[in-house]
Amino acid sequence: MYDHKYLLEFTTNVFMGVGCSRDDAAAVAAVLVAAELRDHSSHGMIRVREYYELWKSGRVNVTPDVRVVHETPSTAVIDGDRCFGMVAGVRSMRLAIEKAAATGTGWVATRNSNHFGIAGYYAMMALEHDMAGITVTNANPLVVPTFSVSRYLGTNPLAVAVPAMEEPPFVADFATTPIARGKLAVSEKKGEKVPLGYVQDAEGNPSDDPGILRRGGGMVTLGGDRVHGSHKGYCMTAVIDIFSALFSGANFGPFVPPSVAYLPVPENQPGKGTGHFFGAMRIDAFRPANEFREAMDQWIRTFRNAKPAKGEVRVMIPGDPEREAEERNLRSGISIVPAVVEDLKAIAGELGLSF
Repeated sequence: MYDHKYLLEFTTNVFMGVGCSRDDAAAVAAVLVAAELRDHSSHGMIRVREYYELWKSGRVNVTPDVRVVHETPSTAVIDGDRCFGMVAGVRSMRLAIEKAAATGTGWVATRNSNHFGIAGYYAMMALEHDMAGITVTNANPLVVPTFSVSRYLGTNPLAVAVPAMEEPPFVADFATTPIARGKLAVSEKKGEKVPLGYVQDAEGNPSDDPGILRRGGGMVTLGGDRVHGSHKGYCMTAVIDIFSALFSGANFGPFVPPSVAYLPVPENQPGKGTGHFFGAMRIDAFRPANEFREAMDQWIRTFRNAKPAKGEVRVMIPGDPEREAEERNLRSGISIVPAVVEDLKAIAGELGLSF
């Protein structure tokens, strides 16, 4: 088990070791460790190897000029200059919050970025400002549209964070696929199979192999197949791709640069890098803040009191599992898959560090 403070320090040192400033390295580390604390190991320390390989392949700029390239009182577009996604993500969400403080709502589209970790991290930044936060991003083109074998979309997550009064905040953070790509990677590291309905092979047949993506297979959208509503998952994934890419000028769909070095960068890209979209909304832009918070408490308590299905103990609210995991992992430490530990030791050795 690893203490989160140790992981923060180690990961910060890794990214300083590849040339990032301390602030930028700390931003990357904070998001990765937050994922581990919230039991999203698919977006935690396992990504250090991926980011390190991207840096070695020259796909990430560790000394970026992250800047605003277009702006109105309530909106902006930020160019990340090929930075690690966390660097652009934190800057973009802070700007959305600043604009919301001034105008009621703030919206920032971001281009020329890379993978930015868990979307919920950025949505939750709004909570301490009495705001609701919204974050979406496009991602590696490893997901197939319904009825297709072409890998044209990403797992394209959506995160929404809403404050309450006495109850913990509502935090929904989910991919628009049945499983996140990082969780496939974790299963592959563990030598496990995955349930049918997550991935398909290069011909479109259902597969239980988490490594099928390396052999031309693809991930499916929420629903798994047309009979179970994959067309609705396809719509959700497509909407997020449009908001992330077309508002910012980033790459869309099959042109999004992969965040794994084993996949080539698509040719003739129409945009710049990976795209994100961030929103912040002041609660009092709609109704008195305390009134809204009390209403959220009522909403949360209503759903907590829903009758559990047979065999279930309780009904949870989005954000409950992650919040409880964070409390537990802060006390007990973070468990890391042995294969990931070996990756971290190898990277540490190359950089003159220890793990």
